[in-house]
Amino acid sequence: VLFYLIFFHNIWEYPLMDTDETRYVSMARDMYNNKEFLTLYLHGEYFFEKPPLYFWIECLSFWLFKTINEFSARFPVALLGSMTCFLVYFMGKKIVSRSYGVISSIILATSIEYSMLSKLAILDIVVSFCIAFSLCFGLATLYCRESRKKYYWWLFYIFSGLAVMAKGIPGFVVPFGSMFFIYIYAKKFKELFKPIYLIPGCILFLLIILPWHLIMFKLHNPLFWNVYIIKHHLSRFAGAEEINRSQPFYFYFITLLWGGGPWIISYVAVWCANLKKFFEGIKTINPFIIYNVIIVLFTLLFFTSSGTKLITYILPLYPFLACISGYIWWRYIKEGTNEKCINITNYIIASAFLLITLVGIASTPFLPKELIADVGSLRVFSILVAFACGLALLIFTKRRLYTGVFASLVLFITLFSAVGTEKFYQLDYKFGQYDLMEFAQFAEDKNVSLTTFKFGTKFSLIYYGDMPVVYGPQVGLWNFKKALAKKNDFVIVKTKILKDYNPKDFVIIKQGRKYSLIDKRG
Repeated sequence: VLFYLIFFHNIWEYPLMDTDETRYVSMARDMYNNKEFLTLYLHGEYFFEKPPLYFWIECLSFWLFKTINEFSARFPVALLGSMTCFLVYFMGKKIVSRSYGVISSIILATSIEYSMLSKLAILDIVVSFCIAFSLCFGLATLYCRESRKKYYWWLFYIFSGLAVMAKGIPGFVVPFGSMFFIYIYAKKFKELFKPIYLIPGCILFLLIILPWHLIMFKLHNPLFWNVYIIKHHLSRFAGAEEINRSQPFYFYFITLLWGGGPWIISYVAVWCANLKKFFEGIKTINPFIIYNVIIVLFTLLFFTSSGTKLITYILPLYPFLACISGYIWWRYIKEGTNEKCINITNYIIASAFLLITLVGIASTPFLPKELIADVGSLRVFSILVAFACGLALLIFTKRRLYTGVFASLVLFITLFSAVGTEKFYQLDYKFGQYDLMEFAQFAEDKNVSLTTFKFGTKFSLIYYGDMPVVYGPQVGLWNFKKALAKKNDFVIVKTKILKDYNPKDFVIIKQGRKYSLIDKRG
């Protein structure tokens, strides 16, 4: 029930988000409609950035539900996100205890970034799912009976191959690199190369990844090699100049501070307080926790070393971060371990919630009426939930009812995921995306094509409309009159730049909050 509320509830109520959701679902829709399941296309052009596993899963969902809409697009991602949480539960239950498995899986489900991205039709949850299952079976080789070990190794190779088919090179590096260092720590390094594990595993791995890649090389070389291998794998890792995704080295540490919330605060506090003890008593710590630390550190180091950084890239480390945080909270609830440290963080979080409540109420006279109307029910909802959870945190922490403390934080994220997600996105769409969706439908009704002028690629125009779209940035520098000169074509511009042009040259057909739909006069 909890996972339904976090991952599935209301995922059909808000439109697909620009730019990734509308882009990827448009591609999956074209694949499904055209029955072209090998070569990926975006807006009629080859798309060699990603492998096809995500798009195959989307097509399977479209076939299963016999429709293409927000629900059928988001359902497989939500399903894989929740399945990864169940995986963490079963792994924790088998290796530590049932209560530990429950706490760890709930921490994963209620981590802010993980719960957000599990409700969006993008491919990062797919690769996170594959890597999580791959490493789960890899870790199982350290705990299972000798007679079963080969099967777990083969499953490790199978899911690593699927991870490659979901994201490319990271799907290989993260699981194999993590297991390499885990087996060194476990002093079982030679086992990695036992023929009974290695040879069948490599065969299974290659059987999964080779067919599609070889077909692409045969059909589209050298374009596939130059774009897929050189640009979007090697160049992305070496540097981000070509795709403008460069970030400072600490980028992912900042991302984790909000993406791992609300659990990351107690996690950081406990580790800082016990760092010296950790290194002094590392042999006394449960090896399972050490293995998860190795996975988190290796994954973080790998993506931090990459020249290209996006907040979604580190999603694969969250299941293993949840296993570490789960251990901290499991011992806190069960034994009061790190009581003082975690209680301080609880008071900080509670104070932040109550401060949000105060600011939300006190800021009303100072906000523009239009903005108050926009935030509407989201503002009231946020104030009520923040106040209730902040007050509950204070009471439960003071009375040392630590199960109640944990439940308060879980309830906060669950309510925001189940109810607040729709409200937040609906608010965000008012500042531009609704304009584009309306213009796309209007152009389809009038049977005219669209040209964008001086703003980035927005795929809402091709997903929510069925007319040709020319994106200005893809065809070089346009001047305003040339954009208007096209026959049977409307132009979309940002409303604020219209003042820079002669009003005698154009007529405004529709004016939205951020964009305007214009045509030449006469």
